Amino acid sequence: MRSPVKAKKHLGQHFLRDENVAIKIVEALPLEGFEQVIEIGPGDGVLSKYLLDRYDNILFFDVDQESITHLENAYPMHRDKFILQDFIAFKPTVQTAVIGNFPYNISSQIVFHILDYKELVPVMVGMFQKEVAKRIASPPGSKEYGILSVLTQAYYELEYLFTVDEHVFEPAPKVKSGVITMKRKANLTLDCDEKFFKALVKKAFNQRRKMLRNSVKEFLNEENIKLVQNYLEMRPEQLHFTDFVAISKALFPR
Repeated sequence: MRSPVKAKKHLGQHFLRDENVAIKIVEALPLEGFEQVIEIGPGDGVLSKYLLDRYDNILFFDVDQESITHLENAYPMHRDKFILQDFIAFKPTVQTAVIGNFPYNISSQIVFHILDYKELVPVMVGMFQKEVAKRIASPPGSKEYGILSVLTQAYYELEYLFTVDEHVFEPAPKVKSGVITMKRKANLTLDCDEKFFKALVKKAFNQRRKMLRNSVKEFLNEENIKLVQNYLEMRPEQLHFTDFVAISKALFPR
């Protein structure tokens, strides 16, 4: 079935055509535990129709006017729920669940934005390029493990749900997709300076082939180097987020 909305390459649009996959994605989102739901990039509405059946307080954000117009016409009773806006510019004020077949070109930005508002985003169900989904959900020791892995896993429980083949999209992307969930942990406070923690993680993975002794040397001095001696011969992908917390606490005591 050809979509009534033209997929736009510059927006990273690939419209899901498999209804069973759409239902699985929607059903992965809990029915409660938040005050509103936001779907990012509804496109031609393959997830939207199921979401409208499940949730009353829901908004749909898209930057494509054609998509918004199509959805307004398809669901005239819900016209006020379809909003021409970039989610990255949205600042939630109530507990907000996030779901979507995320445009590949901004999917990492979406996750970083969720992290900025983690106190207000208890759960996310998202479809990403498989490589990105694996990167977010991967444990320490894997080649995919990186900045996104550490920062998300510090605050959320991650689960890689399933892989989606290319042929179920229109147009078909050149890569497979992966669906993951992020469920916020009960305790959002890390036992360290969180700004330093974030800076440390980024510095370490920006030179991921180097041992910590070299990649974070600007943070080391004669006193604190003794406190992190056990980590200095390790590379960042070997470290759990709790290790980065311990290192942050030692190098930047509050």
